[in-house]
Amino acid sequence: MAFGGRFGPREMHKAVCAGCGAECEVPFKPQEGRPVYCRECFAKKRV
Repeated sequence: MAFGGRFGPREMHKAVCAGCGAECEVPFKPQEGRPVYCRECFAKKRV
């Protein structure tokens, strides 16, 4: 799923969630050594 904006569609990158292990897509290139969270796990961490 790509998000559009005034700069056009955003490039999405595949990643594995550090919280639940599910495969997800994020709008940035994941860096080694930094955790990536799916939408649901990210929302849980913010609460």
